[in-house]
Amino acid sequence: MDRRTRPHERQRQRRSESPGDDRQRPWAVHRLQPGRLIVGLTALVLSLMFGGDAAGFWTTPGWAVFPVGGTGLVVAGSVSGAVYSVRRRRSAISASTESTEAPARISGSQAIR
Repeated sequence: MDRRTRPHERQRQRRSESPGDDRQRPWAVHRLQPGRLIVGLTALVLSLMFGGDAAGFWTTPGWAVFPVGGTGLVVAGSVSGAVYSVRRRRSAISASTESTEAPARISGSQAIR
């Protein structure tokens, strides 16, 4: 990468060099992260709950932040873990199908004991 290139050109070069879904989804800037989406929705629900309470539309107990926030964090963590395992499995499958080299036992790359 040339140091004289502009920052946005460097980002474009990095994106084109990075493996992943960029070739399959050229319109995407980054991968979707559903865990962060769920955390954001949880924060939005909490702010609406307490905003409605502050505006006088309804009454929200103060302890409501714990079950709503805790449930949102647990769900976000489990979704993030599931997405991570699926992406890891997909990359392993694609790496094994794209392998064109000879197996290690044939190429002699392993030491004979």
